[in-house]
Amino acid sequence: MSTGTDIKARVGDIPNDSNLNITQEQSFKKGFCSLRHGLAFILQLCNFSIYTQQMNLSIAITAMVNTTVASSQPNASTERSPADSQGFWNGTLQESKAPVYDWTPEIQGILLSSLSYGSFLAPIPTGYVAGVFGAKYVVGAGLLVSSVLTLFIPLAADAGVALLIVLRVIQGIAQVMVLTGQYSMWVKWAPPLERSQLTTIAGSGSMLGTFLVLIAGGLLCQTLGWPYIFYIFGGIGCACSLIWFPLVYDDPQNHPFISTGEKRYIVCSLAQEDCSPGWSLPLKSMVKSLPLWAIVVSYFCEYWLLTTIMAYTPTYISSVLQATLRDENPPTRNYQEALHCHRGSCLIWDPRAPALGQIQSWHHHGLLGSVFCLQQPL
Repeated sequence: MSTGTDIKARVGDIPNDSNLNITQEQSFKKGFCSLRHGLAFILQLCNFSIYTQQMNLSIAITAMVNTTVASSQPNASTERSPADSQGFWNGTLQESKAPVYDWTPEIQGILLSSLSYGSFLAPIPTGYVAGVFGAKYVVGAGLLVSSVLTLFIPLAADAGVALLIVLRVIQGIAQVMVLTGQYSMWVKWAPPLERSQLTTIAGSGSMLGTFLVLIAGGLLCQTLGWPYIFYIFGGIGCACSLIWFPLVYDDPQNHPFISTGEKRYIVCSLAQEDCSPGWSLPLKSMVKSLPLWAIVVSYFCEYWLLTTIMAYTPTYISSVLQATLRDENPPTRNYQEALHCHRGSCLIWDPRAPALGQIQSWHHHGLLGSVFCLQQPL
């Protein structure tokens, strides 16, 4: 973790180019043609990949499960016939040859929730490891592991439920490494006045990934077969890993492509910030902080709601509403609107207004918007 003394010492290490005038330095304070904004867009792509991998089983499980056969074997594999009595397959589309499984609703619930089994306590050691070894390797390793495991989900489903659950647990821990470790990078890359903008750009990839997989997932399962939803989005994640390792660095000081002006602007901006030295955390003050507990409870309830909706909405639409896979996508519009109203409310930042009142006001408006969208008829 960078301390105030370390950052100020780095300012002296940067060569003072006499040709760098005030106009040039101002250009590094605005615009998207900078390495720090490039890092934000790469993280946006990583978050996009992670959230598509989180959602792909929720979409594919409606095609993976044969609800017409009540078998006592939890992982019995059968072939779906063209004359399936469910009527979930459109006759104009080519019938998929992918296997289906006789999983009970209880097994389906365990499979969908297993992604969160290891993610409850994982953020704490992930943040510590990212501070020791660097966020570049923590985030990159988590993205690569999650993407590779996504490619092996079809094979794990054929091998058995137990192996698939273990794979999903490990995948969930790897995804937490990405979602948590990335914030350690902004400690050294984000100037204080741009921090909310950069983190918002990076975080918007999660909204884009969720939206796209809900729109295209059902169509992919119907046209190509459910294994391809894992192959496609797992392959995208592997491609993101190939981009991540050569282009991303933990510190602007060590980046070979950064300009001297941008490097000096970032380091000088961080040097003006009051940094607390060392690794010490005010644990006693944190435990007694009511605003901190309010944030924890708020996000716990928010992610409980969103995780439940995103994980079980496709199954509900398929089993209860008897909709086809391709028809599952339009009803999710209301849930997406709720997601954007609620999550987007936390991303609005106005430096001219009091921070607490502005965030609280927009947070309440976002809650009202999410409730309204969820109450709209499907």
